[in-house]
Amino acid sequence: MKLSRAATSAACAVAAVALAAGCSSSGNPSATASTDSNQKVNLTFWSWVPNMDKIVAAWNKTHPNIQVTFTKAAGGDPELTKLLTSGKAHTMPDLAQVEYQSLPTLVSNNYLADISQYVNNIKSDYPSGLWNQVTLGTSAVYGVPQDAAPLAFFYRTDLFKQYGLTPPTTWAQYQTEAEQVHKAHPNVYIGDTATTDGGLFSGLTQQAGAKWWSASGNAWSVGIDSAASQKVASYWGNLVKEGAVDNKTAWTADWSKALDNGTYLSWIAAVWAPGTLASEAADTSGKWAMAPLPQWNAGDQVTGNWGGSATSVTADSKHPQQAAEFITWLNHETEGVNLLVSDGNVYPASLAAEGSSALTVPAFVGGQSDFYTLAKQYSQQAATATWGPDVNVAYSAFSDAFGAAATNKGDFLAALATVQQKVVADMKSNGFTVSGS
Repeated sequence: MKLSRAATSAACAVAAVALAAGCSSSGNPSATASTDSNQKVNLTFWSWVPNMDKIVAAWNKTHPNIQVTFTKAAGGDPELTKLLTSGKAHTMPDLAQVEYQSLPTLVSNNYLADISQYVNNIKSDYPSGLWNQVTLGTSAVYGVPQDAAPLAFFYRTDLFKQYGLTPPTTWAQYQTEAEQVHKAHPNVYIGDTATTDGGLFSGLTQQAGAKWWSASGNAWSVGIDSAASQKVASYWGNLVKEGAVDNKTAWTADWSKALDNGTYLSWIAAVWAPGTLASEAADTSGKWAMAPLPQWNAGDQVTGNWGGSATSVTADSKHPQQAAEFITWLNHETEGVNLLVSDGNVYPASLAAEGSSALTVPAFVGGQSDFYTLAKQYSQQAATATWGPDVNVAYSAFSDAFGAAATNKGDFLAALATVQQKVVADMKSNGFTVSGS
């Protein structure tokens, strides 16, 4: 069979998660890389971080030889689609903010540059799990981590006190409290189903030990329907069926209203949650606190990730060294990271940034002075995730299958199997070798 470009690239891999760049170091053979850091160049940059235009302006003011032109991107899947389209036409920007789960898709198509020679010296400034996200388990580096997104438990301090609850330390306790509070107060739930967003659910399965994708040599394994994922799906499926948690679809108007009016007493989210609560539950400022994610086994300290992104140099850039200089400034050096925090409201991946004076406790958890201390702790406890070349397919299939299962209080294990089947079918149709399926 003639393989697609992506599959041919993946077949060249030799490390556990090696992908396309092992076959070609240039990605775009027509691009001529500049190695003179003193050469005056103009770079283009796509990102969806708030106020990134102001952050870029600060860079441009002090770096006259490397000028960056910023374009606001839609973020998430829309940006990935646009990058894939521009990659085919060799019209990508020099730099792009890329979600961690999207990196393998771009790498497998040779659309990102290996910048290891320019950034390996800052590796120690990042949690090992996040650095693995940008290396894909290889010696190449396809971006510098920008933000960390470990999962945590956010709860309404006023309502937990009112209903006599304590932040659950185990999932068993979470279930008990969910059942008790809803039985006593039928219009109140401890939270939502947590199974209508693929990013959140994948993070929860990471905590349980799931590896949705893994690769060895030229073969992929897909573990979406693994025992660990089934454990998580069964847990939430049972809660939904008995009505102990609400089954509203996340990110809808009704869901936001439930967060705002006290119908939901808690929310399982990543450390970026306070910023989201500011828009989704504006009336609840100062009433939230953050606690560790409940554990499957008492005493464990493991979490997963929901989101997060890196800044990458694309294969179309003719100035990878200068682009890497900007990335290093943005995500590692004090000035850039402080601006990311203060103007962009980003929780930084950089470990050194934990002491940044720009880190002020978000208003929605205003009484929690140790918020960033805890966030750093959770980031270091996050399980390592390996993403595959078609995460967008997995998330789309997840939304359809689990959305229906939650709404109808149906079979969550069947939904999980459906996602696995669709992902495997997509990978095979694109020429990937998929084992154990």
